[in-house]
Amino acid sequence: MTRIRNNVGVSEVVQQSDQDLKIMIGHERICDCPPNHINCMTAKEWMKSQIGVWQFSYEGRDIRDKKKHPATYPIALARRCIDLFTHQGELVVDPFVGSGTTLVAARDANRNAVGFDLHKPYIDLTNERLQNRMLFTDTEQVVVESDARNIPDYLEPETVSLFLTSPPYANLLNRKRKNKSRKGEDRKNDQFGKVEQYSQDPRDLGILPLEEYGKAMGDIFKNLLPLLKFKGHCVINVPDMWWENQRITIHITIIEALRNVGYELRNIIIWDRTNIVNRIGIFGWPRNYITMGVTFEYLLHFWRPPNGSKKADISANETCQRRRRITTFKANCSGNLF
Repeated sequence: MTRIRNNVGVSEVVQQSDQDLKIMIGHERICDCPPNHINCMTAKEWMKSQIGVWQFSYEGRDIRDKKKHPATYPIALARRCIDLFTHQGELVVDPFVGSGTTLVAARDANRNAVGFDLHKPYIDLTNERLQNRMLFTDTEQVVVESDARNIPDYLEPETVSLFLTSPPYANLLNRKRKNKSRKGEDRKNDQFGKVEQYSQDPRDLGILPLEEYGKAMGDIFKNLLPLLKFKGHCVINVPDMWWENQRITIHITIIEALRNVGYELRNIIIWDRTNIVNRIGIFGWPRNYITMGVTFEYLLHFWRPPNGSKKADISANETCQRRRRITTFKANCSGNLF
């Protein structure tokens, strides 16, 4: 049985076939923007967003309690991504909806949205947030208790304008917190010594080693790609982390995973978190310089290449073969350049 909750109420449906799973939800523009515009922004709003380093503040509706969810982003972050890469009425999907911030921002922006998560507490939290502020809009926001691997069963091809998510960070939260970045008394706060992990569900990407995590992300987003409109967008929020004195580059793992299954990386945006982080302790001094991971995160922006473009037709194997040919060609030619 799949539990589906929306911003009106709750319904439970026993699914009999793949066709029964399909969610009937809007995905076309309802604005009056020119056809060649990628969003509803004014030129002034566009200029603010083209800077590659973004800052946001939290508001009263944001979830900051780690007991409710270990990793959240502000409504303002989700809203900017939604405003930048969609029009009113189009469909936004969050494959790992967590606390439901993407759906809250989508409702504020008058976009249709569907969020998926494995864990019933997060489904309940999302539903609670959607019910707290009922707005009269032309759109709907739906949350589904299901594995991200099953999303193609719920949505029609080429209906999604934006995938927006902050996925689990491999198994990097699956350890006791030492709070080394905290200062003074803050080091032994409520988080100290606790494992702030999403769950221990065997389907959860948050228990996988980085290599397995990269493969799983690639497999999931490969299956999601046909749902995305051509020139539709995908934004993934991730940090890098330190583990046993090594930098774990989650953002590189995700970039490689998505490129290998047909997405094109368009932009890397830095989420500058220095305005919301306080009482940072000294870290690594005096012998080991380490940048504070809590002070910034990445927003990785991809799209589905236009229909008929060479990039859209190149498979992962063909991409690897082409790179090998280029490397061989350069090696053969290097001795003949001078």
